[in-house]
Amino acid sequence: MPASPVATEPAAVFAALVASLDAAVLREELVVSRIPAPTGLAPYAHALAADVNPARHADDADLGTGRLILLFDPEAPEGWGGTTRIICLVQAPLENDIGLDPFVADVAWAWLTDALAARGAGHTAASGTATRILSTGYGELAAQGSGAQIELRASWTPLDDDLAAHVEGWAELLCMVAGYPPTPEGVVALPRRRSPRA
Repeated sequence: MPASPVATEPAAVFAALVASLDAAVLREELVVSRIPAPTGLAPYAHALAADVNPARHADDADLGTGRLILLFDPEAPEGWGGTTRIICLVQAPLENDIGLDPFVADVAWAWLTDALAARGAGHTAASGTATRILSTGYGELAAQGSGAQIELRASWTPLDDDLAAHVEGWAELLCMVAGYPPTPEGVVALPRRRSPRA
Protein backbone atom coordinates (compact mmCIF):
# COMPACT_ATOMS: atom_id res chain seq x y z
CA MET A 1 0.00 0.00 0.00
CA PRO A 2 1.56 3.34 -1.01
CA ALA A 3 2.31 5.88 1.69
CA SER A 4 -0.08 8.77 2.00
CA PRO A 5 1.09 12.31 1.17
CA VAL A 6 0.71 13.20 4.85
CA ALA A 7 3.08 10.37 5.80
CA THR A 8 5.75 11.47 3.31
CA GLU A 9 5.44 15.17 3.96
CA PRO A 10 8.05 15.35 6.80
CA ALA A 11 10.62 13.62 4.62
CA ALA A 12 9.90 16.05 1.79
CA VAL A 13 10.21 19.02 4.13
CA PHE A 14 13.52 17.69 5.44
CA ALA A 15 14.81 17.10 1.91
CA ALA A 16 14.02 20.73 1.08
CA LEU A 17 15.85 21.88 4.21
CA VAL A 18 18.93 19.87 3.24
CA ALA A 19 18.78 21.25 -0.30
CA SER A 20 18.75 24.81 1.04
CA LEU A 21 21.66 24.00 3.34
CA ASP A 22 23.64 22.54 0.45
CA ALA A 23 22.99 25.70 -1.59
CA ALA A 24 25.17 27.78 0.74
CA VAL A 25 28.11 29.61 -0.85
CA LEU A 26 31.10 28.93 1.40
CA ARG A 27 34.48 30.57 1.73
CA GLU A 28 37.33 29.16 -0.32
CA GLU A 29 39.43 28.61 2.81
CA LEU A 30 37.13 25.75 3.83
CA VAL A 31 36.99 22.11 2.83
CA VAL A 32 33.48 20.86 3.62
CA SER A 33 32.16 17.31 3.51
CA ARG A 34 29.08 15.42 4.56
CA ILE A 35 29.55 13.14 7.58
CA PRO A 36 27.25 10.61 9.27
CA ALA A 37 24.66 12.43 11.33
CA PRO A 38 24.17 11.53 14.99
CA THR A 39 21.19 9.34 15.78
CA GLY A 40 18.65 9.70 18.54
CA LEU A 41 18.50 13.50 18.58
CA ALA A 42 15.65 13.89 16.09
CA PRO A 43 13.78 11.81 13.50
CA TYR A 44 15.75 13.51 10.71
CA ALA A 45 19.37 14.67 10.81
CA HIS A 46 22.06 15.84 8.38
CA ALA A 47 25.66 16.70 9.28
CA LEU A 48 28.59 18.53 7.73
CA ALA A 49 32.26 18.77 8.69
CA ALA A 50 34.53 21.63 7.71
CA ASP A 51 38.25 22.22 8.01
CA VAL A 52 40.21 25.33 7.27
CA ASN A 53 42.56 24.16 4.54
CA PRO A 54 46.14 25.30 5.16
CA ALA A 55 47.28 23.75 1.86
CA ARG A 56 45.72 26.73 0.08
CA HIS A 57 47.84 29.17 2.07
CA ALA A 58 51.49 29.75 2.94
CA ASP A 59 50.86 28.92 6.60
CA ASP A 60 50.86 25.18 7.26
CA ALA A 61 49.64 25.37 10.86
CA ASP A 62 46.65 23.46 12.17
CA LEU A 63 44.02 26.16 11.73
CA GLY A 64 40.55 25.04 12.71
CA THR A 65 37.72 22.57 12.33
CA GLY A 66 33.97 22.59 12.70
CA ARG A 67 30.78 20.55 12.56
CA LEU A 68 27.24 21.55 11.71
CA ILE A 69 24.21 19.35 12.37
CA LEU A 70 20.72 19.97 11.03
CA LEU A 71 17.91 18.41 13.06
CA PHE A 72 14.28 18.21 12.00
CA ASP A 73 11.40 17.00 14.16
CA PRO A 74 7.83 17.59 12.97
CA GLU A 75 6.71 17.44 16.61
CA ALA A 76 8.60 20.67 17.44
CA PRO A 77 10.26 19.58 20.71
CA GLU A 78 9.88 21.80 23.74
CA GLY A 79 12.78 24.20 23.95
CA TRP A 80 13.39 24.36 20.22
CA GLY A 81 10.73 26.92 19.41
CA GLY A 82 10.15 25.23 16.06
CA THR A 83 10.63 22.04 14.08
CA THR A 84 14.20 22.72 12.93
CA ARG A 85 17.35 23.04 15.03
CA ILE A 86 20.93 23.73 14.03
CA ILE A 87 23.85 22.63 16.20
CA CYS A 88 27.38 23.75 15.50
CA LEU A 89 30.87 23.19 16.84
CA VAL A 90 33.92 25.30 16.01
CA GLN A 91 37.45 24.70 17.30
CA ALA A 92 40.70 26.52 16.54
CA PRO A 93 44.14 26.90 18.13
CA LEU A 94 45.12 30.28 19.51
CA GLU A 95 48.32 32.09 20.26
CA ASN A 96 49.01 31.55 23.96
CA ASP A 97 48.63 35.22 24.89
CA ILE A 98 45.26 35.37 23.10
CA GLY A 99 44.15 32.20 24.90
CA LEU A 100 44.84 33.89 28.25
CA ASP A 101 42.53 36.78 27.42
CA PRO A 102 39.41 36.34 29.61
CA PHE A 103 37.25 38.01 26.96
CA VAL A 104 38.14 35.73 24.03
CA ALA A 105 35.12 33.48 24.71
CA ASP A 106 32.81 36.52 24.68
CA VAL A 107 34.33 37.57 21.36
CA ALA A 108 33.77 34.12 19.83
CA TRP A 109 30.09 34.13 20.83
CA ALA A 110 29.64 37.66 19.48
CA TRP A 111 31.20 36.58 16.18
CA LEU A 112 28.60 33.82 15.85
CA THR A 113 25.65 36.11 16.45
CA ASP A 114 27.14 38.82 14.23
CA ALA A 115 27.87 36.35 11.40
CA LEU A 116 24.29 35.10 11.46
CA ALA A 117 22.85 38.61 11.64
CA ALA A 118 25.06 39.86 8.79
CA ARG A 119 23.58 37.19 6.52
CA GLY A 120 20.00 37.71 7.61
CA ALA A 121 19.86 34.28 9.24
CA GLY A 122 16.89 34.90 11.51
CA HIS A 123 16.80 32.62 14.51
CA THR A 124 15.49 32.13 18.02
CA ALA A 125 16.30 30.14 21.17
CA ALA A 126 20.07 30.42 20.71
CA SER A 127 22.23 28.78 23.35
CA GLY A 128 25.77 27.57 23.68
CA THR A 129 29.12 27.60 25.39
CA ALA A 130 32.45 29.17 24.46
CA THR A 131 35.46 27.58 26.12
CA ARG A 132 39.10 28.57 26.32
CA ILE A 133 41.31 25.50 26.63
CA LEU A 134 44.84 25.95 27.98
CA SER A 135 47.21 22.97 28.05
CA THR A 136 50.79 22.16 28.99
CA GLY A 137 52.61 18.98 28.02
CA TYR A 138 54.45 16.90 30.63
CA GLY A 139 56.56 13.76 30.59
CA GLU A 140 56.64 12.30 27.09
CA LEU A 141 54.55 15.26 25.90
CA ALA A 142 56.77 17.94 27.44
CA ALA A 143 58.23 18.79 24.04
CA GLN A 144 54.81 20.03 22.97
CA GLY A 145 55.07 22.89 25.44
CA SER A 146 52.01 25.02 26.10
CA GLY A 147 49.03 25.56 23.84
CA ALA A 148 45.67 27.29 23.73
CA GLN A 149 42.43 26.60 21.90
CA ILE A 150 38.98 28.12 21.57
CA GLU A 151 35.93 25.89 21.29
CA LEU A 152 32.41 27.12 20.61
CA ARG A 153 29.34 24.89 20.81
CA ALA A 154 26.03 26.47 19.92
CA SER A 155 22.52 25.72 18.75
CA TRP A 156 19.61 27.77 17.49
CA THR A 157 16.25 27.48 15.76
CA PRO A 158 16.00 29.05 12.27
CA LEU A 159 12.97 31.26 11.67
CA ASP A 160 12.56 30.17 8.04
CA ASP A 161 13.22 27.14 5.85
CA ASP A 162 16.09 28.62 3.82
CA LEU A 163 19.17 27.49 5.72
CA ALA A 164 21.90 28.71 3.36
CA ALA A 165 22.50 31.86 5.40
CA HIS A 166 22.88 29.82 8.58
CA VAL A 167 25.53 27.59 7.04
CA GLU A 168 27.34 30.61 5.63
CA GLY A 169 27.33 32.24 9.08
CA TRP A 170 28.82 29.09 10.64
CA ALA A 171 31.49 28.93 7.92
CA GLU A 172 32.34 32.60 8.45
CA LEU A 173 32.71 32.00 12.18
CA LEU A 174 35.06 29.08 11.59
CA CYS A 175 37.30 31.15 9.35
CA MET A 176 37.31 34.03 11.81
CA VAL A 177 38.35 31.95 14.82
CA ALA A 178 41.05 30.42 12.63
CA GLY A 179 42.40 33.94 12.12
CA TYR A 180 41.24 34.75 8.60
CA PRO A 181 39.83 38.18 7.88
CA PRO A 182 36.04 38.31 8.03
CA THR A 183 34.03 38.91 4.90
CA PRO A 184 32.32 42.07 6.23
CA GLU A 185 34.53 45.09 6.74
CA GLY A 186 35.21 46.51 10.17
CA VAL A 187 35.55 43.29 12.19
CA VAL A 188 38.90 42.27 13.65
CA ALA A 189 39.89 38.59 13.54
CA LEU A 190 42.07 36.75 16.04
CA PRO A 191 45.75 36.51 15.07
CA ARG A 192 46.47 33.28 13.22
CA ARG A 193 48.47 30.64 15.05
CA ARG A 194 51.63 30.50 12.95
CA SER A 195 53.51 27.56 14.40
CA PRO A 196 52.92 24.27 16.20
CA ARG A 197 53.11 24.28 19.98
CA ALA A 198 56.63 24.97 21.15
